[in-house]
Amino acid sequence: MANELQPIQIQSKILVIRGQQVMIDRDLAEMYGVETRRLNEQVKRNSERFPERFMFQLTKEETEIWLQRIEFSRSQNATLKQSEDKRGQNIKYLPYAFTEQGCAMLSAVLKSETAVQVSIRIMDAFVQMRHFLSNNAEIFAELKSIKQHLIDTDIHQKEADRRIDELFALMDKYHIEDKQGIFFQGQIFDAYAKFESFIAQAKREIVLIDGYVDLSVLERLAKKKENVAVKIYTDPKTKITAQDIQKFNAQYPALSVLPTTKMHDRFLIIDNITLYHIGASLKDLGKKCFAFEVLDSSLIPAIFANV
Repeated sequence: MANELQPIQIQSKILVIRGQQVMIDRDLAEMYGVETRRLNEQVKRNSERFPERFMFQLTKEETEIWLQRIEFSRSQNATLKQSEDKRGQNIKYLPYAFTEQGCAMLSAVLKSETAVQVSIRIMDAFVQMRHFLSNNAEIFAELKSIKQHLIDTDIHQKEADRRIDELFALMDKYHIEDKQGIFFQGQIFDAYAKFESFIAQAKREIVLIDGYVDLSVLERLAKKKENVAVKIYTDPKTKITAQDIQKFNAQYPALSVLPTTKMHDRFLIIDNITLYHIGASLKDLGKKCFAFEVLDSSLIPAIFANV
């Protein structure tokens, strides 16, 4: 199940309720491959791990809105009256909503390899959604303005659908790739997720220049695509041993580690065409405030000449 989940499938299940990004117990149970009843039983048995900021039960009104969204997604031709008739009939219990922290905690209480893998994909989806919302804040403000205008002027539902479709088309048109950013102290997961998005781009080779490398960095580099070579330039006193390199290459070939004492800053080069400057050693991402930026690729030859 975990291997079949696509980011867009998970993101489509992330809702905003009470001003928080959440996922509903039924959708989570389906992703984890368990019954909703069993998922909630495990949560109740470990209630101390799920404070209110991790999960909460929907009200009847919130549940009706959620069911209306499901009904609408099933049939674009269903009328609002038909949806209203069906709401309430299907409410056998008030579902639970899990925040990002609650979703992460589920993998610990479900205790299965599938749960761990699905949880990682769900966490990635939350991070991508957070970046998407941040990068498109102005467009969402316009969406809110249009929605209010439609309410005020009582425009027909079909006209509303058309306007919203146009807005989402604009969102796709103006999507901007991150060229720089800042991660603040404590944003460890977000920082590592961003780093893994960098290495996921590589099709042939990853070159890392970092004076302080340990096994945690190799664990992140293991997420690379198959047959992508990895070359690390680091201080000769690095904590990575020849045995570590041998074990890595036995499963994720091919890694080579070369000594250098000439570089102070950290650089990541993807396929010899994309150059990242990273303000923190990769083993310390998120522990303190740092920034990253994409540099002009014409600087790559100079980097290699001086490494």
